[in-house]
Amino acid sequence: MTPPGLAFIALSEKAWRMVESSKLPKYYFDLKKAREAKGKGTTPFTPAITLIIGLRESLRLIVEEGIDNVVARHARLARAMREAVEAMGLELFAERPANAVTAIKVPEGIDGVELVKRLRSAHGVTFAGGQERLKGKIVRVAHLGWMDELDVVTAAAALEMGLKEMGHPIEAGKGVATAVRSLAKDARGAVR
Repeated sequence: MTPPGLAFIALSEKAWRMVESSKLPKYYFDLKKAREAKGKGTTPFTPAITLIIGLRESLRLIVEEGIDNVVARHARLARAMREAVEAMGLELFAERPANAVTAIKVPEGIDGVELVKRLRSAHGVTFAGGQERLKGKIVRVAHLGWMDELDVVTAAAALEMGLKEMGHPIEAGKGVATAVRSLAKDARGAVR
């Protein structure tokens, strides 16, 4: 639920010995400086305070919802998006997709880079594109963080609209209706 840019590092005693003997040039990743500063109750450089505050709030929300509920929510959202994508006649990129993100193969004749731009500019919905060899070939929609049912329905609607506007033959509303039906089911697939 936090923006990118925050990372945690944990080292074993053996790794710390390697840090102590390392002669490699370093600046921000000088773990020796970080350890010394920690001993003084500070940091060697100005930390990304807004990310730390965001992390604290994210952890508070996770504790409030309960980790098992968070995992189940992500699974429901991912399942609904995957079912919507398949109902649209599109193909998932991953054979065994994770619940963190749904990667979708861009249909033949559609420019995936342009599709991502259109979804954001015309519909206000952010999808990520593919990178390197997959640039223009896939689009990705995330399910982690503070995502809810309406986010999935909105993503499905935007994808349908964007593809239709770009000339892809798609039955309007089919993916959205499938997502809504999927979201009405509990984790075992029973209608709630």
